Amino acid sequence: MFNKILIANRGEIALRVIRACREMGIASVAVHSTADSDAMHVRMADEAICIGPAPSSQSYLHVPAIISACEISGADAIHPGYGFLSENAAFVQVVEDHGITFIGPSAEHIRLMGDKITAKDTMKALGVPCVPGSDGGVPDLDTARQVAGDIGYPVIVKATAGGGGRGMKLARSAADIDSAFRTARTEAKAAFGNDEVYIEKYLGAPRHIEIQVFGDGRGQAVHLGERDCSLQRRHQKVLEEAPSPALDADTRARIGQTCAEAVARIGYRGAGTIEFLYENGEFYFIEMNTRLQVEHPVTEGIFGVDLVREQIRVAAGQPLSFTQDDLVLNGHAIEVRINAERLPQFTPCPGLVQTYHAPGGLGVRMDSALYSGYRVPPYYDSLIAKLIVQGRDRPEALARLNRALGELIIDGVDSSVPLFHALLSEPDIQTGNYNIHWLESYLAREPEG
Repeated sequence: MFNKILIANRGEIALRVIRACREMGIASVAVHSTADSDAMHVRMADEAICIGPAPSSQSYLHVPAIISACEISGADAIHPGYGFLSENAAFVQVVEDHGITFIGPSAEHIRLMGDKITAKDTMKALGVPCVPGSDGGVPDLDTARQVAGDIGYPVIVKATAGGGGRGMKLARSAADIDSAFRTARTEAKAAFGNDEVYIEKYLGAPRHIEIQVFGDGRGQAVHLGERDCSLQRRHQKVLEEAPSPALDADTRARIGQTCAEAVARIGYRGAGTIEFLYENGEFYFIEMNTRLQVEHPVTEGIFGVDLVREQIRVAAGQPLSFTQDDLVLNGHAIEVRINAERLPQFTPCPGLVQTYHAPGGLGVRMDSALYSGYRVPPYYDSLIAKLIVQGRDRPEALARLNRALGELIIDGVDSSVPLFHALLSEPDIQTGNYNIHWLESYLAREPEG
């Protein structure tokens, strides 16, 4: 087992890893920018090292500084959290070249799943159902017109190196394809330095379903059910729940087993998430995230496992601590992502947190690095907290979420909490009758203020 782990991240996920380390008797090292010198993860870790100024490019994304912090502290492993360098294959290679263990999959698997075309081809070969689309990248407009016509409109043009909704454009008819193709390529080039795009069939009202998988790197893997992440704004998740209101036990077992077998065949190591669009009883592969997800706590809640602890164990060469038969779903869990944002524009709202009080009680978990007197910096993602609730069933979880939101106090900065108060009164949310377009339609008719 490791003696000391460096967490190459910040905020609530850095705290989450520190807690797992402490329970396992492993020393932790926090890295931080000058803007995060008073952050909670810096206070909670056994050691803390400043790695640069506020901009991420000069701190949390600065690979030489992170490697130097490992050498200075004597850390023998790095946990990347999510975001930043967590899916950067070149970073993983540098880490391993320095004799440090990366707590996550291999550089090869990150690279394999990092390109959406390669990932889709790989998954298709492994028997995972995929969205009808182009065979690889679409090089020019004439090819785009032909491919879109063969697939059938509507179609969506996507950046092969994309993410977060950037480099994605919808073409509802042949009249739209020229503009969609050109705009997607321009956005992709600006955002990712790569203007290659591909084309897929656009599904009208799908749900976003993702399967949590875990491999030991030796050909064994399990799945831990699904999460429903359909409530999204601009392709960014807002609320996640597990299990999905749309799936039954047989469907869950079938798609879960398919995913587990796929990652086992490639010898995948650690936590991963295979994301699908789900419509009319069919699953269509979107992408695989080769890291821990923001919404991993809902899976931990319904299966009673510590995914971060398991990441550390497997990276240290230990076998999975559970089998597929050990994983029995229990109850229902919901997570809401609380951002420092001003509604209804959803603009970032950094500033001084004057008062912070976390909700508590049975089935309530608050993952946050906030405290009274903390100043939310303007340099990073606006996520400041994740409120997770669990109940014996979905109605109980919803009631518990409503109660917990009422207890939560965040004074001094605006947040997205009012949005969740409003959503819980909506019949579609109460019944689970929503898809990936529901939230944006709701916001268009009922702006929050």
